[in-house]
Amino acid sequence: MGLWRKIRGVGPVAEPPPPRPDGDRPAVAAELGGSVQLRHVDAGSCNGCEVELGSAFGPVYDAERYGARLVASPRHADALLVTGPVTRNMQEPLRRTYDAVPAPKLVVAVGDCARNCGVFAGAYGVAGAVRDVVPVDLEVAGCPPRPEAIVEALRTVTGR
Repeated sequence: MGLWRKIRGVGPVAEPPPPRPDGDRPAVAAELGGSVQLRHVDAGSCNGCEVELGSAFGPVYDAERYGARLVASPRHADALLVTGPVTRNMQEPLRRTYDAVPAPKLVVAVGDCARNCGVFAGAYGVAGAVRDVVPVDLEVAGCPPRPEAIVEALRTVTGR
């Protein structure tokens, strides 16, 4: 019982949030306010970025505490999180998903493959990087990017 008393006396303990990111916010992000609904699109990745996205939204890094939330429909989203190089089969679905997001909208390219095709550059099934298909407002570098980098980019979008 002594342990329970101690736990109750101390209460919840959490790490303090890191300082706000210094980077410039994309112009569209200012119009979205302090909270952003995100739709994730896998355009043909190896799933390394998806694992890190899962960590970024998990209990340790908790991107939701900064106002970033994943949604299931592009019609409910303010922004797209796109991972992987855009394959030929995902070119049109990515365009349609982008068109389904109401304005003002934002696109975040997550990972080196989304930024410049990474190790898949020149592959026969790859149409190109995300910016070759839809306009990109923010890029997150890394193969795969660390959850801290993803959260920092999302904090740049939300302004929190």
